[in-house]
Parts: sequence; structure tokens; C-alpha cells
Amino acid sequence: MIIIIFVLGLILGSFAGALSYRMPRNVSISRGRSYCPNCKSSIHWYDNIPVISYLLLRGQCRHCHHKISPRYPIIEISTALLFMAIYVFRVSIVSSLPWPVMLAIAFLLVVIFVIDWEHQIIPDELVFIGITLVFVSFVVTDFDKFFIHIFAGFTASLFLLTIHLLTKGRGMGLGDVKLAILLGMILGPLGIYWMFASFILGGFVGLILLLSKKAQLADRIAFGPFLIVGFLIALFPAPRFLEFCKMLMC
Repeated sequence: MIIIIFVLGLILGSFAGALSYRMPRNVSISRGRSYCPNCKSSIHWYDNIPVISYLLLRGQCRHCHHKISPRYPIIEISTALLFMAIYVFRVSIVSSLPWPVMLAIAFLLVVIFVIDWEHQIIPDELVFIGITLVFVSFVVTDFDKFFIHIFAGFTASLFLLTIHLLTKGRGMGLGDVKLAILLGMILGPLGIYWMFASFILGGFVGLILLLSKKAQLADRIAFGPFLIVGFLIALFPAPRFLEFCKMLMC
């Protein structure tokens, strides 16, 4: 089963890579096959096999030999590993949502992470799809925890909204505020750990960028990726995460 989950992660990771490229450019998802951004040639199915095709083509387009961004295999492998982790620790992760729902949420978060990292925007459609999934799942499978998780989501969002208003949008975007509803709803009362990890991680990376002179105080840094990484830190308790890493190395 775990092999199936890994392959599913690779396939959906490939779709996540295409989706994260098309959405910010307003290119329709239904616009036929993937294509080379340089020569616009359609990519055939045998050149679109996750990771394998990239390696066989040596990271180049078959037609124009333009270099293909390594973002695609990175996204595919990351999605597959995340899917594996959710499935392996489906009983012990800090969430009472069914693991298939968590896989769907993981897919959405991968797309959001990449788009926000590359373009500093968080598509409302993806966040609202995630919120709807979590909302319906709690109503159907775990209604006893419904209200406390809804409260946690809006509390986390209110905290980030306060930062947004105090900094006039410079310290926090509205996309982050909406994303906090989704992540807070999933984690529930344990969301405080997620929030703490996100700010520590974001502050640490921001400090490194400032010291390396790759960013200035006036620059905006996408905070969505840090919210998502902080969420994963809270979702997978440290002992379980280390156990997963050991499993991968064996």
C-alpha cells in the first residue's frame, strides 16, 4: 500500500507542479497537455513521467534542449514523501481527519507553498477548497470536535489579521490570514505550537536573508511557506518525524 501512496504522491506532485505554474499566469488548467515554456512544444506522456522523464532527458526539453527547471522533480518527490508520512503515521499525527482527506489537504498545501514562494500570492480558490474539505469532514466524521476546531481556525486567523492591520499589510498578507483558518481548523487547540514554529522559522530565515544581503527590511517575504512548514512541524511530533527519517534511510 505504501508504494501505491508514494506513486500517487509522484503523480499528484506532477499535477501540483503544473498547477502552480499555470494558476499565477492565468493559464487554464484544462489547456491540453503540458508544454515547454520556451518552444511551446507539447510534452508527450512519455516525457511527462514524474522524476524518471526528467532524469532521462537530463533536465532538458526534447525539442529545443532548453533547460527544464528542477522545481518539477523537487515538487514531485516532496509531495510523494509527504503523502508517505501522512499514511505511515495516520494514527499518530495531530489530526483526527481521515487520512485520505489529509492527503487532499497536503496536495493543496504543496501548490499553495510553491505559488506563494515564487509569486507571493495565495490563491483563494485553493484555500476555500481546503476549508470546505475540513468543514465537511468534521461534520460527517468527528462532529464532537467541530466547534473547537472552527474556533481555533478563526482565532489563528484573527491573530494574523491583527498583524496585517497593525503593519498595514507589510508584515502579513490577507492570503496568510485566510490560510490560517484552514491550518488552525486542522490542528485545533494545538495550533499555538504551529503558530510559534512558523514565527520562529520565518524570523530565522528572514534574519539569514538580511545578513546575507539578499533582502532588505523593506522587502516583503512570503510568509505562507513558513505557516505550512510550521503546520507540518506541529502535525508530525518530533519523535514520529525522526522515526520516519530513519525508515527512509533503511
